[in-house]
Amino acid sequence: MGAIALGLMAALAWGLHDLAVRFVSQRASITAALATVLVSGLVFLGVVTWLLGIIAPIGPVAVWFSIGAGAAFALAGYALYRAFAIGPVRLVAPIIGSFPVLSVALAALTGTPVTGWVWLAVLSVLLGIVVVSRGDRSASLARRQAIAWSVLAAFGFFVTFALGQASAQGTETGAALLITRAVACIVVLGIAGAAGAPLWPGRAQLPLLLTMGALDAGALTAVMIAGNLPFAAYATVASSTFGIITILLAWVFLREPMRAGQWVGVGLVFAGIGYLGTV
Repeated sequence: MGAIALGLMAALAWGLHDLAVRFVSQRASITAALATVLVSGLVFLGVVTWLLGIIAPIGPVAVWFSIGAGAAFALAGYALYRAFAIGPVRLVAPIIGSFPVLSVALAALTGTPVTGWVWLAVLSVLLGIVVVSRGDRSASLARRQAIAWSVLAAFGFFVTFALGQASAQGTETGAALLITRAVACIVVLGIAGAAGAPLWPGRAQLPLLLTMGALDAGALTAVMIAGNLPFAAYATVASSTFGIITILLAWVFLREPMRAGQWVGVGLVFAGIGYLGTV
């Protein structure tokens, strides 16, 4: 299976996960919901890696990359939950899904040639985000907070995927995945404990949260496995289209209104992301 196919599988899983976040964030503590999803995802990963027999020792560099990816994933997850709790899906999803723009910027800074067409695609993504954001008529303070958390989530996912794929290159992916997930759990549980935040989401939310954990872990697994394939960056780009899936699902199931101008903005964002996946 190619990197793009793995990325698209991750996009579908994250699209469903993020739609569920919109429900859960209105009904349970964010720290409790996120901790439950992370812990259940860790259990899911442990079972999968054990069944597949893909756990093997990894080098110290890969361990440190995995630890960094786990810390970044905890940050990204918390910011994502906060963003979806505050702002509508049509506002936050395109911003969170724009993290490949940071990958392009990093490539340019490290000396990788970046063509004018690639920069045009980046401009399309940024312009689309502006169109969607300005088209939202929610309260200005809430809108600013939602945008800020969305930007933080995008940065967290960028760091997670960059370090996660680096940790998976030339090693057994299973150990790197488990370390990443375990660190994310430790960070969230530690912060929640220090702040005295609740960790029990309520029995009624458990079935959905456990399903979300499996979706989230499955998506992260797909992207990291792609680290050993040619054109691994394509998986990151393809997975970032989860935002359009989330928007469409929210439009259908949550009846979130979308004006014509906002659809244009969404189209610009994901047209740019789609082009980045072809270069």
